[in-house]
Formats: sequence, C-alpha cells, structure tokens
Amino acid sequence: MATIYVTGHRNPDADSIASAIGYAELKGRLDTRNDYVAARLGECNAQTRWLLERSGATQPRFLPHVMVRACDVMQSSFPITSVQAPIREAGLEMARAGLELVPVVADDGALVGILTERALARRYIRETRGASTLQDAPTRVSAIVEVLGGRLLTGDDKPLSGRVWVHSMDPSRSGASPGDIVVVGNREDAQHLAIERGAQLLVLSNDSDPSDEILASAKERGIAVIVSPLDSYVSGRMITLAAPCGALMEADPLTATTEFLVEDISEQIKESYYGAAVVIDPQRRPVGLITRSDLVAPPQRRVLLVDHAEQAQSVAGVEQAEIVEILDHHHIGSIETRIPVTATFDPVGSTATLVVERFRQAGMEPSPTTAMMLLGAVMSDTIILNSATTTERDRQVVEYLERVLALEAAEYGREMFEATSDVSEVSAEEIISRDAKQYHASSGHQICIAQIEVVGKALLDRSQELVAAMHKARESRDLQLYALMVTDVLSKGTDLLVDGDVANVARAFGAPAHDSQIELPGVMSRKKEVAPPLLAAM
Repeated sequence: MATIYVTGHRNPDADSIASAIGYAELKGRLDTRNDYVAARLGECNAQTRWLLERSGATQPRFLPHVMVRACDVMQSSFPITSVQAPIREAGLEMARAGLELVPVVADDGALVGILTERALARRYIRETRGASTLQDAPTRVSAIVEVLGGRLLTGDDKPLSGRVWVHSMDPSRSGASPGDIVVVGNREDAQHLAIERGAQLLVLSNDSDPSDEILASAKERGIAVIVSPLDSYVSGRMITLAAPCGALMEADPLTATTEFLVEDISEQIKESYYGAAVVIDPQRRPVGLITRSDLVAPPQRRVLLVDHAEQAQSVAGVEQAEIVEILDHHHIGSIETRIPVTATFDPVGSTATLVVERFRQAGMEPSPTTAMMLLGAVMSDTIILNSATTTERDRQVVEYLERVLALEAAEYGREMFEATSDVSEVSAEEIISRDAKQYHASSGHQICIAQIEVVGKALLDRSQELVAAMHKARESRDLQLYALMVTDVLSKGTDLLVDGDVANVARAFGAPAHDSQIELPGVMSRKKEVAPPLLAAM
C-alpha cells in the first residue's frame, strides 16, 4: 500500500490538526488501496494539545519533509553474504540478482564491506602466468570441500594459504613446496610426491579414492585429503573460488540510512566505481540497496494538503512531492501541481467543516474522538461561531456534531478558549510564531500575520516585547511586514500589533495607530478581515 500523508500547514492550529486527523480517517475508509496517515509540520499549540487530551485522539506524527529518501527508492530484496562465505557463492548470488556487488556482513549481521564484480575480475583476470595462490585469501579446508562438493577423508579444518598446483604430467617437474595445495588424479606416484614435498592439502579429482598407503601417509603428516567429483582442471579452478569474501571485499563501502535524502547521496553513487550504496539500520545491518538504476525517475512521496495552499506554509520539499488533493477554506495560494488534482477552496469558517460535510456525503460518521477534534476545530477557527468567516454551513456542522457527541458546542468552545488563553508564561517569540502564516504580497515581498486568541487585555501589557520579537523575526526572514492579531474572544475584537509600515497599515484599516498598535473592534478573522486589506496595502 502506498502511503499518503494528510497534512495541514506549518505552525499547526486546531483546524489544521483536526482536519488532517479527520480527512485521513475518512479517506482511509473510502480508499483501502492506500494508507492515509495524518501528519503535522510542527509542535501543536496549547489549544490543540487541550483538544487532543480532551478527545483522546492521537497526536499526528511529525513530518519534517517530503523529499525523496533512501527508503523510498531502495531495493529491499537483495542478496547478502557472510564474511566467511566462499566468493563463488557470493558471485552466483550476484549473478542471479543481476547486481554488480553484494553486501558482506559479520556474524552479528552488521555490514563490514561489499564484494564487487571488479574485485572478482581482478582476482581471476591477471597478467601473471604463475600458479594460483591463496596467500592473499587464506581459505579453510571445509570451504574447499563445500565448493568442490567433495568428501574430506582426513585432515583438520584449518586455513590454507599456499599455491594451487595441478599435477597432470611427470610430477617431478612440479614446483609444489611445503604448505601448497596439489590437485591430482589416480596417479599414485604423483600423490606420493605431493605428500613428500609437504603439501597441506591433497585433492584427488574424478572421485579417485586413495590407496590405504597414501591415506595413512597423509594422516601421519597431518595432510588433509579431499576426494573431488570434478576433473583436475575444474577442481583446481574451484579451489580458488572457495576463498572467503572477507579477503576480497571493499571494506569501506558507501552507506546511507533509510532517512537519508537521495539528493545528498546520488552524486556519490554515480561517481563510485560500483555504482551503489548500502542502506543500513542503526545496528549497521543492510536493509536496502540503491543502485544507479534506482535513481532514474525515483518515485515521489504523496501528500494531501488540508487547510492551506501556500508553498511557504506547506511541508518542506512539497515541490518534489506528488500532491494528490487539496482541501482548504482559504484563498488559492502558490502551491503548484504537475498534474490535475482535485482541489477544493470553499469559503467556510473552517476546513473541519468541509471534512464533516465529506463524512456526511459518504454516509459515514466520524469516530467519537475525531468528531470531538473536528468540533473543537470549527469552534476555534470561527471563534465560537463569532468570526466574520462563519457561515450557515459551519453552524449546521456544529449542530450535527452536537447531536453526535451529545454536548453543547458553545460551552465546549468557551471551555477550550478559557483553558488555553493564558499566555502570561509564554515567551514573546513563541506567541508571535505559534499561529503565524506567511503570504506573498503583490509587491513580490512576503508578509507574516500571526494570531492569538485571548480572554481580556492582559497580553497587551507586553506589546513592546512582542513588537521587538516581531522586528527580530522580520529582519531574520526578510519580511516586509510582521503583524500579530491579539483577538479577545469575549469582547469580540482585535488589537493589531505591527512591525513594518505601521502608517500604511493604519490607512488600510481606516483606524488610528498608537505606536505600533491598531485597535480593530469587531474584527476577529485573519483570513477575511485582516489578510486581504494588508495584502492590498503592501
């Protein structure tokens, strides 16, 4: 199943979080082919935390970005070999998988290197005409038995590092010396000579069983004897293929974690001679493989946007993602899609209203926890149905949720605002960024409008501190204007604090400015009553 993240905007408020939870639940019921996951782009504010606790809903997972990660493109099915495994086994696995390398792991499963086709080629395509040797890759007797498919008649399972000889003619002309490996047929004279010269392993080809005398002599000198079903040439060649992978592996391969950004590793993959990276878990165990071919047209991550359509408010990397749908109650923003998608921009007071309407259109009812979240979101965004953005559809949704939950919505809304309106201990920096939205003005510049709902005027005693924090944020983010709406839910009005062209803002609202403060009686909606005149003035 493909994962589709349902996410609201950065600095998420109650509507953003509840809509993500609610729409993910509905889409998951309607479309069982995909996995819809509610996500958040930042820390939940006090009001949203209160709603989550009151409703019993689970806080959505944090989504830092939707850029393509290693786990999105990696091959999860691939061969792995152990450091002691014969290179023949690894080579066969590599060929079957159509790969140019195979990860090599230690006994605990942790990655220690990779075996590449180039390493195998360099071992077997050499300019030397000398005898093959295991000097650079000491090989155990048991590994040679396994590769040959032979029988060990005598000898210990010890590592061998000598040269490999095949006696196919007068054995007196052999260069075999102590510690070497000799492959010979049913010629007893050649077998005797190999033992006399101190060979550590005698391989008898073509299933040639040794005489009792040869076997006894080998036992007396501690020489291992193997009977191979293969002919002498093939037996000699197969012995070198019994070398352990650890001897030929690349010990410092290119690696990445599952969350590694593909764009951060793609160039290294392309430039490496083996053209791949091994994806590892926290214990360094291989969990995936990324090759050059996996970087061709990598799959995009999929997102469904709720409660916003501005790129500056959306998840990092949204321009690289596939947007499958947009459900919003704001203006059409700067989000661009590569293909046509279902996009709803409906002028209601809350995106949660649209989500509830979708449930009812589908003949479904949200779960109790989700219904509680959605009701809180509508009451939050419409400021208990008092905002100028409130519509009859919002009221109908609230009435429906009152019946579903058997509670009184206005009382629930007042309880929510009263429980979360005390910000006396909250820093100015957090207050101005808690529910802040960035907009593109017609001048090409950007402005930021934050809003905080309070009960009473106590917060305005900190106006100088708040304006100073806005000034710092405006300069660091190169904004034309930063405004904070301090909205009193009881008196039903807003005091607008401004850092920037205060006089121009005051003219836009037709109201006098006192230092950096403009009083706006009856104004409660950022979307409908504050953002439009500010954007026009800028």
